Amino acid sequence: MDVILGGLSQILQWQTLLLICAGTMVGVLVGALPGLSSSMAVALLLPFSIYLDPIPAIAMLAALYCAGTFGGSITAILINAPGAPPAAATAFDGYPLAKNGKAGQALGMAAASSVVGGIFSLFVLILAAPMLAQVAYKFGPPEYFALTVFGLSMLASISGKSAVKNLIGGAFGVLLATVGVDLTTGVERFTFGVPELYEGISFIPVLIGLFAMAELLEQAGQKDRPLERFTISALKLPTRDDFRRVWKTILRSSGIGTFVGILPAEGATVAAMIGYNEAKRWSKNKDNFGKGELEGVAGPEAANNAATGGSMVPTLALGIPGSATAAVILGGLQIHGLRPGPYLFESQPDLLYAIFFAMLIANFVFLGFGMFGARYFSRISLIPRQFLWPAVFCLCVVGAYGVGQTLNDVYIMLIAGIVGYFLNRNGFSPAPIIMGLVLGHLVENSLAQSMILFDQDASQFLTRPIALAFFALAVLSIASGPLGKLIKTRSLVSADRLAHGQE
Repeated sequence: MDVILGGLSQILQWQTLLLICAGTMVGVLVGALPGLSSSMAVALLLPFSIYLDPIPAIAMLAALYCAGTFGGSITAILINAPGAPPAAATAFDGYPLAKNGKAGQALGMAAASSVVGGIFSLFVLILAAPMLAQVAYKFGPPEYFALTVFGLSMLASISGKSAVKNLIGGAFGVLLATVGVDLTTGVERFTFGVPELYEGISFIPVLIGLFAMAELLEQAGQKDRPLERFTISALKLPTRDDFRRVWKTILRSSGIGTFVGILPAEGATVAAMIGYNEAKRWSKNKDNFGKGELEGVAGPEAANNAATGGSMVPTLALGIPGSATAAVILGGLQIHGLRPGPYLFESQPDLLYAIFFAMLIANFVFLGFGMFGARYFSRISLIPRQFLWPAVFCLCVVGAYGVGQTLNDVYIMLIAGIVGYFLNRNGFSPAPIIMGLVLGHLVENSLAQSMILFDQDASQFLTRPIALAFFALAVLSIASGPLGKLIKTRSLVSADRLAHGQE
């Protein structure tokens, strides 16, 4: 208890609180810009943190990490341009809500869900960080492969009405993930002699293209139609009844995000995708997903922000980054002469609790920023599209170029936008493509590493209990759709027979 109070006392210095607030505001603004991620912002601030004491410096970076994850939801909801990769799942239902005149409701729900997910993960970490670190340490390549197989098993039901089209889209995403030089064999695949493709296709340009550019092209085709004006309800925040309806989804996704975040290298994007899918799986309004369902915003937002807290467990306890941003924070710790790992828990526990409290305060700061600012952010949806979309195009180009400082990423973004436009017109959703691209790298690399570990004997997977559990979940996930339809059909037939018998 003395250690916890010691960490809290170090955070409650006015200079440290000011840095936390500044980091939070910068994180929200950077997260809202398509293509700019919290990892990029943390990396840019890292040189300036050298001149600060360790606790204020790491507290500022951790606060930026939390806020940047939430910030991506702002543009994802308002203009269908996820500001950060974890917000891709938020756009599936957030943007339709904005189009339906409920931008403020979607933004408020995103802010509240993010805060609950963040606080949930932080309390879990404060109480059980050493134990959770040991669980994460048991994950090797076979367990990661099984986890990604489980993730890919969700493709059929992640969005849209056609399971076949979802699977085709997911397979296309996995195919994109194979572009470049194979890290295991050194073989070039689908590079066509273009040196820029040797390292593969970056995730962010594809994300910007499939969402923002595709929507821009769709809006350009409607320029002669009467301009739809959103009603004043766009400025309304979520009601108490809205929160009563989604609280189970928020808690479930918070648990999912915390667990996925703890797994090294998984990160908030995978957590958001799984959170969205599980929100749909357990929802009573499955048919509304993709059309503007609040659970479709609450699920991924709670999961991705819970993952930020979870990712700090392997980063601090094992020295293994839980995400790209956590890797940059790990570098910040080392710059300040701190050695992450079990030794850090023993020698400087007050520093760890100071970081946890900094992230906790950051959650409350961006809750106020998100809830009170939602009314003003939502006014973006009232801007005429002939002014809004040229600005969106500029952001898309800047965001795509900013990833690798190369025009090749801009070309990829433009091609992805054109492809996404035609896919949308033919009933294909971008969600399975994005999920296939995200998980494609993981499933390929973890399989190759597993086969090397097993000396090319695939039967060795049967000796890994955690991997078997994920394989079983994948089978259940695939079978749940057909079985659910069969049960529903039989229940309808039984009800019809019963009705005719009563007549």
